[in-house]
Amino acid sequence: MLKKLILSFLLLICNFVYSQYKVSGKILDENSNPIEDCHIHIANKNVSSNSLGEYVVKNLSKGKIKIFISSLGFKSIEETIILNANLVYNVKMTSKVNSLQEVFITKKKNTENNSILEQKIKTETIEKYSNQTLGDALKEVAGVTILRTGSNIVKPVINGLHSSRVPVISNNVRLEDQQWGAEHAPNFDINAAGKITIIKGASGLQYGGDAVGGLVIIEPLIVKKDTLFGKTIANVSTNGRGGTLSSSIHKGNFCDWSWNALGTFKYYGDRNAANYVLSNSGNRELNFSGDVKFTGKKYDASVFYSLYNAKIGILSASHTGSTNDLYNSINNQIPSVINDFTYNLNSPKQDVKHHLAKFNFNYLFNENASLSFQYSYQLNKRLEFDVRRKNFTDLAALDLELITHTVKVDYKLEAHDWNFKTGLNAEKQDNTASLLTGIRPLIPDYIRNDFGLYGILNYNISESLTFDTGIRYDFSDIEASKFYLKTRWTERGYDKEFSNFIIGENESGNQWFTKPKFTFHNVSASIGIHKQLDQDWNWYINGSLATRNPNPSEFFSDGLHHSTGQIELGDLGLKKEQSYKLSTTVQKKWSHFSVEINPYINSIHNYMFLKPFGFETTIRGAFPVWEYEQTNALLSGMDFHTVWDFSKNWKHQFSFASVTGIDNTNDEPLIAMPPLNFSNKIQFSKKEWNGLQLELKNEVVLQQTQFPNNNFLTKIIQNNELVDVLVDISSPPKAYQLLDFYSEMKFKTFRNGYATLAFSVQNILNTNYRDYLNSQRYFVDELGRNFQIQLKINY
Repeated sequence: MLKKLILSFLLLICNFVYSQYKVSGKILDENSNPIEDCHIHIANKNVSSNSLGEYVVKNLSKGKIKIFISSLGFKSIEETIILNANLVYNVKMTSKVNSLQEVFITKKKNTENNSILEQKIKTETIEKYSNQTLGDALKEVAGVTILRTGSNIVKPVINGLHSSRVPVISNNVRLEDQQWGAEHAPNFDINAAGKITIIKGASGLQYGGDAVGGLVIIEPLIVKKDTLFGKTIANVSTNGRGGTLSSSIHKGNFCDWSWNALGTFKYYGDRNAANYVLSNSGNRELNFSGDVKFTGKKYDASVFYSLYNAKIGILSASHTGSTNDLYNSINNQIPSVINDFTYNLNSPKQDVKHHLAKFNFNYLFNENASLSFQYSYQLNKRLEFDVRRKNFTDLAALDLELITHTVKVDYKLEAHDWNFKTGLNAEKQDNTASLLTGIRPLIPDYIRNDFGLYGILNYNISESLTFDTGIRYDFSDIEASKFYLKTRWTERGYDKEFSNFIIGENESGNQWFTKPKFTFHNVSASIGIHKQLDQDWNWYINGSLATRNPNPSEFFSDGLHHSTGQIELGDLGLKKEQSYKLSTTVQKKWSHFSVEINPYINSIHNYMFLKPFGFETTIRGAFPVWEYEQTNALLSGMDFHTVWDFSKNWKHQFSFASVTGIDNTNDEPLIAMPPLNFSNKIQFSKKEWNGLQLELKNEVVLQQTQFPNNNFLTKIIQNNELVDVLVDISSPPKAYQLLDFYSEMKFKTFRNGYATLAFSVQNILNTNYRDYLNSQRYFVDELGRNFQIQLKINY
């Protein structure tokens, strides 16, 4: 028996060794002229065609192999064949009409919308922000600013709007991670992004109808070739005395299978402002994501999983002990806590884990019609720790678990001059607030059910004019289980309007137990055109209607929010928010200069916002109180961007963004609108010098002059007496400008691998400043100077 096994094994080896074949042939254009330097990728081998268009690939194994052929200016060819003998494979390649048309088609297929000029952030730019956040990277786009809670919690602001008005779509899954307000950043590792697209408007109807501000669409790196490669990025920073290590590996189509894997580790201690330590501002992350995909002739199927695991310190100075301390922090801008540097993460802090699992199946009926099915599961576990005493030190003050199930079905049909996409989604969300914290939860238990149906049509009226339109219907209901203090219930007038929500009361008789339930029927729509005036001019115009329901934070918040150091009060009487936005973009490209101008106007009915109105003293200390209100608002502004290649090696970029928000109901400015800002960036590159790049960026943020007066009186102790003082919670900080430097060089390592070494400095002048859009600007300054070294190895 053993001899037979050995003989069979030897025969198998011989068969493998001697079953080697070759593929050869000619690559020609439509006129039968040879194409030189054409790239031919067969199995795991790469060759190029010679001056006669000829090529040969040897030592190929028997069986199914993939052939991929590409050349600049021609449409790529990809085919799977069965190889059981030497093969002559001749090809005639078809020319692309022109490069501009190719870009147009790609964008159309990705977004189903041509009437908005989408802004894209490529992999190279994303890698620069490997040790930072998604929000920091999005600042590269004109019209996108960031909303901060301290130095680690960062989220994008598009044309003055943020949070649940700007959904984040990661790998075709809408992130559901309790990022309702300013204090919860998207639970996403920036290193997992291959490309990021920003849509400034509500036109991505396949993702939802509530994108009042816009959409952030994150796509992973897609590898079509049969190849194995990876990269590792290491960062070290002086501010925070820590760094980031991220490593990924990708395997392209091999026998119809492909897979990707990524891991990121981040470790930072306290950050520094220009003049002092920002105590308890460190953070940790340990993230993973991976997927496996099978591709058949008419279908593909994939599974994906990611874990975002972060611990984030909350600034100690944002939690004060008394009304006097809080008043001094806000009015005198003196931090109440400044300790020595440490890596320790003390309370207050956040501990966040976000799991995402996805299954996706795509079926191709023919070249023009396809069907997609997707199921996703998300589990977000959020713990927030407050400064507590005795046995409660390690017990979370807020313990939320959010589970989301989502099913999506999409059908796509393409024809010569038009394409149509329709689909539906169903979602069930269950939030559980643990009662073991010993504190009445800020956000209660609730169950939410959503159902949506949409249709999008694109029509090419002519070669230079495209029309698109879409409509979406959404049904949503939400039911919560919540205890309200009877005093708060009466104070807010709920006893008159919502007495039917009362189910019972607690044992001590000082709280109502309630079951608030709301149902919504919403319609959203968009319509627009894209006109190519000539080869250099493009004009986009789009009108959209978006409808957004109050989120759980806006409805039900009732107590101390530990990550912001403020008491927040929701409002059960809030109505759904409706946005009517009109935007247009004019784009002009010359050989060495391009310009984009994007004015817009957005009328929002029942606009929801947080408004400060006083202090409240608790057993934990004194905290500012903010409550949700509604008004009719009008936002208008303009984004402006230019790129000037004024020589072979030098480039200049300029960005400008302005937004004005008006509270039409009260005839005053809206709170927390981004101030006027612009940036200049000058770049020098010399490919011959190991790909040298030098970049100097100047960012200017002017003082916000349009803001509501929400100052209020409170009492503090002075000379052993209670006196009335005015709390200046409204005045924006002064204007500031920052100077940043970035440089990099590339070096050959081994075979086809290379390494990139980068050195950068943020806030070169160590400017002392505060940002109007940072909720902790009342307590401390922003980050000071930061030196950073980054090493990226591709292999």
